[in-house]
Amino acid sequence: MKMVAPWTRFYSNSCCLCCHVRTGTILLGVWYLIINAVVLLILLSALADPDQYHFSSSELGGDFEFMDDANMCIAIAISLLMILICAMATYGAYKQHAAWIIPFFCYQIFDFALNTLVAVTVLVYPNSIQEYIRQLPPDFPYKDDIMSVNPTCLVLIILLFISIILTFKGYLISCVWNCYRYINGRNSSDVLVYVTGNDTTGVSSSADSEVCSGVCGHDPAPSASSVLLPPYDDATVNGATKEPPPPYVSA
Repeated sequence: MKMVAPWTRFYSNSCCLCCHVRTGTILLGVWYLIINAVVLLILLSALADPDQYHFSSSELGGDFEFMDDANMCIAIAISLLMILICAMATYGAYKQHAAWIIPFFCYQIFDFALNTLVAVTVLVYPNSIQEYIRQLPPDFPYKDDIMSVNPTCLVLIILLFISIILTFKGYLISCVWNCYRYINGRNSSDVLVYVTGNDTTGVSSSADSEVCSGVCGHDPAPSASSVLLPPYDDATVNGATKEPPPPYVSA
């Protein structure tokens, strides 16, 4: 029986709305690219006109500086980095370069870990939610309604909301990972192979893999008896050193 790794069971070439994982990764990269571009424009406009996004102490409910120049520059640098990562993922999925998708995949893992830590914090310290709500400005929408909710129910609602977000983020991570595996496997299967000696196992396995790829809809795995093509110089030298066939003698 052939052993299959547990993580290979979740491998699929299709994602949401029955589109291909490449299409889903391209759409996801473009979506993140638009969001970070909008955030960058807001930060640049706030840096150019600080009074437009200035909040007084009474509006914030205490002595708190909303955003200084140092934090603004850091936020702009992060937005530029995110735009670069999203553009790399979109280009890598479109041009089928698997290495270009890795930074975006690492960002997704980091974002998923941060949201998981938030869920653990809410679960371990449920009173921190009430403290955070009390620190909100007095004119914050629905602040009194949120404070009147039972603390246990409020924690359960927030945990349910975070769980839905984590499930959705996990699905997007699997989509990008499957796209990386698809592109990586497709690039490795495009290598020309030949069979050494009189071994015909590679030919039969290659034919079987092609038939399986046509029926099952996935890329064939490379054969164990297949090797790369020899260099051109070695092939020409070996061909030139072969002895010519014996002369034909008529009966």
